[in-house]
Amino acid sequence: MPSSFLEIVELPNGEIVLLRADGEGEPLVNIRFSEESKTHMPEARLEIARAMIQAGIETAVMLSEENEDDPGDLRGAFIEEDEESSEPRVLH
Repeated sequence: MPSSFLEIVELPNGEIVLLRADGEGEPLVNIRFSEESKTHMPEARLEIARAMIQAGIETAVMLSEENEDDPGDLRGAFIEEDEESSEPRVLH
């Protein structure tokens, strides 16, 4: 059974990932800041990533509560793929 504890880790390449604390599986979330954005927030990247992840978790919980018919399938709530194209469309 996967661990319910998660940790935010900054990898040597500068990418910030959300991992299961037990190290099982691939990262659940990957965040990569551009070089330009790094110059504007050199010391705050982990805090910003933490806030982004927290907002995502809160939104996922809220959407799953609203979608009681199939609470496990949140993919369509965030990204809608055009059937004629392999490019994802971001919904705002």
